[in-house]
Amino acid sequence: MLPAARRRARRARPAESSLRAHGGGAEDAGMGPGLGTLLADEFRFLTFRSTSAAVREHRGAYLALGLVFAWLAGIGRYWDHPRAGWWQYAGLGSVVYVFVLAGILWGVLAPLRPRSGSYGNVLTFVAMTSPPAVLYAIPVERFLDPDAARSANVWFLLAVAAWRVALWAVFLRRIAGLSALTTVVATLLPLALVVTALAILNLEHAVFELMGGIGGREKSPRDETYEVVVLLSWIAMLSLLPLLLTYAVAVAVKGRGGGSAPPRDGT
Repeated sequence: MLPAARRRARRARPAESSLRAHGGGAEDAGMGPGLGTLLADEFRFLTFRSTSAAVREHRGAYLALGLVFAWLAGIGRYWDHPRAGWWQYAGLGSVVYVFVLAGILWGVLAPLRPRSGSYGNVLTFVAMTSPPAVLYAIPVERFLDPDAARSANVWFLLAVAAWRVALWAVFLRRIAGLSALTTVVATLLPLALVVTALAILNLEHAVFELMGGIGGREKSPRDETYEVVVLLSWIAMLSLLPLLLTYAVAVAVKGRGGGSAPPRDGT
């Protein structure tokens, strides 16, 4: 009996070594990726590089990580705001925003018949774009005068928005497998829709305050950053109709069985 037990132990050692070589065995046994893997993939995602296969195999873990970042960013954004609601202080607004924005993006993407473009994938993508929003939590009002703090907040907004739009374009091209032209349209159309909707609500205040999260004194047309936001709003409104027409053509082509580029691995 003793020699047989030794033979079984020797056969088990290679399997144990293989598990250790692949990260200790817990992840491969179905327990999900470790925090180090999650953060490494998040960093690679934010720097426009392909992520590991764990993003596809354990999508829920990456979604949860992104929602945590969104929650923390929401708390940081409103922790010193004098007129925020309790749900904003609790960071719930930012979490809800993830689901709403994912629904808008998926609504634009779905008629284009993308590959790997399910709502779950889009939701995970939006959640994983949350970390840059920590810029909103920097209390610039504590060490800058009101005008400079207002400008800093708007430039933070524009920087984060540009970063996320670029990530969306990469997602559409690599994961959804859209053509170059369709990627451009599907990237810009949601942005134009959101900005135009805010502008229609109130051009003078909605775009500047709702997008920038800024309140306070009345804005002057001579405020440089305010003029930038208003200019972007007009560009969005003027480009909306051409984008909608191009989008309609792209949907019609897809409906007739038009092809798209094959997606690459990763998120």
